[in-house]
Amino acid sequence: MPRWFTALFWAAIALGGVFVGLSSWDALIASAPPADPARKRNVTIARDQWGVPHISGKTDADVAYGIALAQSQDDFRNLEETLAAVRGRSAALLGEDGARLDFVGHLLDARAMADKGYASLSPATRALVEAYAQGLNDYARGHAREVRLQGLFPVNGRDVVAGFAMRSPFFFGLDRPLSALIEGKLPPRDAGPADERGSNAFAVAGRRSSDGVTRLIVNSHQPWEGPVTWWELVVHSDEGWDFAGANFPGAPYPLLGHNKHLGWANTVNRPDLIDVYRLVLDEGGTRYRLDGQWRDLESRRVWLRVKFGPLVLPIPRTVYRSVHGPVIINDLGAFAIRYAGIGQVGQVEQYYRLNKARDFAEWKAIMATQAVPATAFVYADAKGHIGMFYNALFPARAPGYDWKGVLPGDTSKTLWNRYLPWAGNPHTVDPAAGWVATANSTPFLSTAPADQLKRADFPVDMGIETYVTNRAQRYQARFAQLGNQLISRDQLLSIKFDKGYDRSGWAGRWWAEVLALDTRGRPDLQKARALIRQWDFTLDCNGPADGLVALAFAQHARFAYLQKPVPDARKGLEEAVQTLTRHFGTLAVPLGDFQRLRRGTVDLPLCGGPDTLRAVIGTLADDGRRVSNNGDGFIMLIEWDAAGQVQSRSIHQFGSAATRPQSPHYADQSPLFAAQRFKPVPFPAGGAG
Repeated sequence: MPRWFTALFWAAIALGGVFVGLSSWDALIASAPPADPARKRNVTIARDQWGVPHISGKTDADVAYGIALAQSQDDFRNLEETLAAVRGRSAALLGEDGARLDFVGHLLDARAMADKGYASLSPATRALVEAYAQGLNDYARGHAREVRLQGLFPVNGRDVVAGFAMRSPFFFGLDRPLSALIEGKLPPRDAGPADERGSNAFAVAGRRSSDGVTRLIVNSHQPWEGPVTWWELVVHSDEGWDFAGANFPGAPYPLLGHNKHLGWANTVNRPDLIDVYRLVLDEGGTRYRLDGQWRDLESRRVWLRVKFGPLVLPIPRTVYRSVHGPVIINDLGAFAIRYAGIGQVGQVEQYYRLNKARDFAEWKAIMATQAVPATAFVYADAKGHIGMFYNALFPARAPGYDWKGVLPGDTSKTLWNRYLPWAGNPHTVDPAAGWVATANSTPFLSTAPADQLKRADFPVDMGIETYVTNRAQRYQARFAQLGNQLISRDQLLSIKFDKGYDRSGWAGRWWAEVLALDTRGRPDLQKARALIRQWDFTLDCNGPADGLVALAFAQHARFAYLQKPVPDARKGLEEAVQTLTRHFGTLAVPLGDFQRLRRGTVDLPLCGGPDTLRAVIGTLADDGRRVSNNGDGFIMLIEWDAAGQVQSRSIHQFGSAATRPQSPHYADQSPLFAAQRFKPVPFPAGGAG
């Protein structure tokens, strides 16, 4: 019997499970729910010279159908994996890694949320998601050889909605407490992402621009591959939907970008929107106490169907739920999790309505519906309005509790059921300075100091983040250097592509720690320290120390961003010295030689580094180079002239053909991206040619 078979057999037994072989394959494949009624669609897809789809339809639903077809042409693999996660079938496709996704999906019960909330969506939104699902089904049916998971299709509109419900809370940090509890640990006290995912966004009003143009920069930092990487599109419908921007696999519309009248950028924010409760269980572990009464702990048996070699092995798990939310039981006790937006699916509607907003008042009214539970927005429009909105669905919490710690779960006093109004969120609108920005930092650095929000004006229990990124420090410094002068396009782009580090931040502390190291008896470290002493606090590919610094402080930068105790500077320096010596034979390695953009046959130098405004994050390849896989990705420069006419430019780190190596658009934008140049965006969609 093979080792892998034996190992999984005992794992299944330990979990109280069973396994089956190929003869039971059909029993393991969950039958797909009914598809929505198919309708005739009126849509055209034209691609510009960069392969970006320009999708035109008679109705908005026609356009959504076309989006699904075009996105499948470019990225069916990620779409299929996204849908498998929604259906609880990732493990059958991806093995053990997928089993984690399936367990979380069952725990959150995203599909039940979608089923329950579907009727609350407007008929137009339901028509949109159903048309998108129809497009996915039609593509899968016509390209059966690409379908890896039997029985996944057809999908329906509820699957699309469930994808939003499942993915949303992880953008404001649900993975951190969830992972800790599953591992048998107490949750961390801070919110935030589990990796270096981030973003920048900038807006400058026409009154502050040297040419009277209002500018918005979309600069999202996401993984360069996988289910949350950006895909660019331009849409037009005869019902008045015109928009240029980008989305993730599974979204039936752009999630950021612009229409004729206005636009926005998003950045990940990390307010405290997640609470963990310690439950008091009875001796049998089947009931929990709340306000002196015993309540039944909901339990449900689920099956994780895990691909292992030629088999799919069903492993049973039990998921629990209390009135608070999903429950994890570990050796430390029973813990319930409650997060902002739990049980709600309205964000599918809100993003669609934002796409079609025609002015600032309408856009704000849509935002006030509070269906998007978290993510900061930077806004600009044809009238010259700009704003930074620290959008978050803040729970209305009772005073007197430690809301960052584990809360008592036996009293309803800690069980919030409503939210603070959106108007009370931190926001900076049309400041005198004429600019706003955000970079995954506290909202109290969103514009010039004289116009800044006051932290004391917001209750501590709201859980507004206080962390300051290097990127926020740098844009503050760069805008301050301009004084009161008008800001040109080139000056704004120079700020966006800034590659510097603030000496008062984590990079300065790392530098001082390195220079204070005792390097006696280590001539290699002495040489490295002498080189680092010369560093000019930029990773612009011009200094002899740039390659060494970028490698030596990579983990320090990551842990600082995640607000974890930073690792020892000496260890990082030793590892960097060993790596550069082994692969390059010198410590003075030019950054462009060390840091690369690689895609297919493309291999290009990249300047910038972690937590710079030109964010470059990557992993070491076998040849000792760092290959970027995160950070600056899809970037869009949007401009409204004094007459209110819009034009935009964009760039993607790779190209439109996300998972199609044979396509000419697999990496055709990479040379422009590495050179910090943009391509024009033909807008509206009818202008694609």
